[in-house]
Amino acid sequence: MELQQSGKVVIVTGASKGIGRAIAQALAEAGLRLVLAARSRDALEAVAASLPTSCLVQAIDLCEPAAPAALVAATLAHFGQLDGVVNNAGMPMRGDFLSLSDTQWDEAFALKFFAAQRLCRAAWPHLMARQGAIVSIAGAAGRTAHSDFAAIGAVNAALLTLTKVLADRGVQDGVRVNAINPGFIVTDRMQARLNGFAQQQGISVDEAARRMPQAFGISRFGAPEEIAAAVAFLLSDAAAYIQGAILDIDGGLTRTL
Repeated sequence: MELQQSGKVVIVTGASKGIGRAIAQALAEAGLRLVLAARSRDALEAVAASLPTSCLVQAIDLCEPAAPAALVAATLAHFGQLDGVVNNAGMPMRGDFLSLSDTQWDEAFALKFFAAQRLCRAAWPHLMARQGAIVSIAGAAGRTAHSDFAAIGAVNAALLTLTKVLADRGVQDGVRVNAINPGFIVTDRMQARLNGFAQQQGISVDEAARRMPQAFGISRFGAPEEIAAAVAFLLSDAAAYIQGAILDIDGGLTRTL
C-alpha cells in the first residue's frame, strides 16, 4: 500500500521515546516533515538526527495552557503549513482509585487530555485549510475498566469521546479525526514491568514475556512499530473514508463491543 505523503507537515507529541519515537520514524519514512514535541530537548534532538526528513524540535511542556498554541505557531513559522497532528503525549500513573491523589489526577488529565484538546483547537483552522487529519493515541483501558488503571482509563475514555466529537465536526470542516487504542506495548515502561515480574517470580525476562501476556488472554505484547504503522495509514489518503474510528491494536485484549 502506498503511504508516501512527501511534503506534508505533522506534529507528533511525546516524540522523544517509545511509541512516539516509532511514530516519528514511520512518518519520516513516508516522506512527511515533522515537528517533534516533548519535554526533553536532548532526546528529541537524538530522534531528529536519526530521521531521514526535515524536523523541527520543540522542547515544550504541553501541560502549560499556552503551550499547544505556541507549538502550532512555531510549526507555521518554520514550515508555513500544518497537515496533521498526532496526540501521543502523556501516560497517566497506574494506581487504584483510592490510592491516587488529586495532584496525580490533575497531572493525568493535564498532559494527555487537556494538552490534546488545546492542540486540536489551535491546529483546527490550519488543518481545515489543508484538509488534514488528527490521530490520538488513547489506550485499551479507555474501553475496558480495571481497578489498577483508574486515571488511565478515565483519561483515555475522555480522549476517545473527544475523538468522536471532533470527527463529527470534521465531517463539515474537512478534517479527519481518528484514535488508536494500544494494548500492552513493549516500551521502556513495559520493559521495566517485565523485568520486575521476572525478578519477583525468579524467572528469565523471556519467560516473563511469555507468561504475562497469557495472564491477560493474549498471545504476546505488541511493538511500538505496530502502532506507528497504523498511524501512518490513518494519516494517509488510503484512509480517506475513515472518520471517527477507534482502532484497537491490543492483540485481542478488548473483547467488548
